[in-house]
Amino acid sequence: QAQLVESGGGLVQAGDSLRLSCVASEGTPFMYRMAWFRQAPEKEREFVAEIGRSIASASYADFVAGRFTISRDNAKNTVYLQMNSLKPEDTAIYFCAGAIGAFHAYTYWGQGTQVTVSS
Repeated sequence: QAQLVESGGGLVQAGDSLRLSCVASEGTPFMYRMAWFRQAPEKEREFVAEIGRSIASASYADFVAGRFTISRDNAKNTVYLQMNSLKPEDTAIYFCAGAIGAFHAYTYWGQGTQVTVSS
């Protein structure tokens, strides 16, 4: 069954770093665009970052402010999110998403990985 699987979440202190990974399982088509979203308790899911086939296509939410970096390994159909200088307000479930085309919606989603940042 085609799916995206996230890993790398955990409990860290403010100022620490984490690297999230998301791999598309065997049978999943190539993800032309991959992205990270997050959802904090009692809040709506929000966009964090996305990337197309090349690193030059990366874009970020304003709140990232140079702290996060999205990257991908096309050969492995995998996307990463390097998060530095984490803040308590970054606490959320982080979801990976994939789209099969440049103008397709994100229709492939992972189950999420919990990131908790203590003050």
